[in-house]
Amino acid sequence: MAGELVTGPGLIQWGSLLIGRRQATATITPYRWRTVTGWEETPALDSGNAMRAQQHGGWPGRLLAQTRTVTIEGLMLRAAAGQIGAAVRTLNAACTIAQDEAPLVIWLDDRGPLLVNARLIRRFIPPDLSWQQGYAAGGALQFQATDPRRYALAEQSLSTALPAPESGLAWGTPTETGLDWGSPTETGLAWGTTGSTGDMTVTNSGDAEAHPVIELRGPVTTPTVTTGTGLRLEYDITLAATDTLVIDTWAGTVLLGGQSRIATATIRSAPENAFTLPPGTSTLSFRSAPGSTDPGALATLRWRSAYW
Repeated sequence: MAGELVTGPGLIQWGSLLIGRRQATATITPYRWRTVTGWEETPALDSGNAMRAQQHGGWPGRLLAQTRTVTIEGLMLRAAAGQIGAAVRTLNAACTIAQDEAPLVIWLDDRGPLLVNARLIRRFIPPDLSWQQGYAAGGALQFQATDPRRYALAEQSLSTALPAPESGLAWGTPTETGLDWGSPTETGLAWGTTGSTGDMTVTNSGDAEAHPVIELRGPVTTPTVTTGTGLRLEYDITLAATDTLVIDTWAGTVLLGGQSRIATATIRSAPENAFTLPPGTSTLSFRSAPGSTDPGALATLRWRSAYW
């Protein structure tokens, strides 16, 4: 799990590298930091504003966040005299140039840790004579996250079957024994098995919209997921019991067995990227074509609370 080494405020984890110190739990590393820029600030924005013709001002357009750049400044290394090289080697091995993004986890205060998926774009450690005493100061690490949102560490998930009614009271047919009152234990009436509403109540505890991953498992025909505002994802496809359609709303992909099925989206379906969870509580509904009511069909939603 991302951030498993981050046990309290003052700690930063990049891969297997832990930076910082926390006296409360005796967590002390060879690496210290002084400031973090680009973390507690909104990313730069692209504005879609358009100027008015022959009037003052303009027409408001969409504001879209650019990438987030996070810089750990004032990086310091402390080691026993003659062992600073090993500490530098460990830092360099963890902070290499890679093509894939990885979690950067930062825990600043009582709000708890957050993460971004980023790539290292700069590593700087200035060598000087203090290295002979096991000390290096004034370094920096810089990361760039293509998704500028910060996320909670814990991934949440909810599942629901298609709507199904309750079975109701057992009247004792065909033997006409009447209602079962639960005697001799006097447990009361047996009201039947619980049905399914086909709905999920989802909470995004952050202040930014979150893009969920949705998994639709068969057997089901024309699976549909709809928000309380009427936004829907709907696919003209029949899924067998062994099929799972995976919709990644951030990547904008619709995959079945690793193959794209985005072409099955109906004309009523919204673009996958537009299907988001706003801050707060939302209700999502799982539905299908008439007559497709198999209780084995399942919709699973996975998401992290998102923060600017």
